[in-house]
Amino acid sequence: MPNWVRKSLVVLITIVTFGLVSPSQISFIENGNPSKSPKDNVFEENVIPKGLENQGLYSNKEIVDKEGILSQLYSQAESQTYLKFGEKIKPVIQDEFKDIILPNMETAIFQAVSEFPEWDLRNLAVTEQPGKGSAERIFHIVDRETNQDLIRFHVRRDHPPQQGYWYNFHYHTYHDQYETHYELGSIYWGKNTPPNWMT
Repeated sequence: MPNWVRKSLVVLITIVTFGLVSPSQISFIENGNPSKSPKDNVFEENVIPKGLENQGLYSNKEIVDKEGILSQLYSQAESQTYLKFGEKIKPVIQDEFKDIILPNMETAIFQAVSEFPEWDLRNLAVTEQPGKGSAERIFHIVDRETNQDLIRFHVRRDHPPQQGYWYNFHYHTYHDQYETHYELGSIYWGKNTPPNWMT
């Protein structure tokens, strides 16, 4: 087989498999050794955690990309929060939210999903309907298979006497049936009554 065909096949296979099969794994094409089967080089036995080989949790022996899933959850969480803020609230508190609340929110998400085995991460999703008006709900992270909320992110409008209005960001988890408020931080709005969410 001509050298350019071999190299083209290596590049094509790498692209088609989204990088799951690297050029080193398909060296049998470049070596021109047809006696060695692709099965011998492409996947190692330890790709799937021991004992889970026949449970149908992996298709085509894919490895779950934990960082990619977390990054997607963080991005969706930020988008849903800005959607809840609306055009009137977002410009006023966006900078403080990014500096104070968002890092704490990402830490809370990481801690919550770290309690689950990696093969369950693919079932997690961010809900798409923040609460309107004066409702507290920003978003929930749910398990799509069981429809169970794993963690709920809320923001409450507080008005302590003589102190103006504050936005209190917090979350609840399923561990205690969503009873405990875990603080993420607070942002000061001002003396005037804030507008409703999503306005």
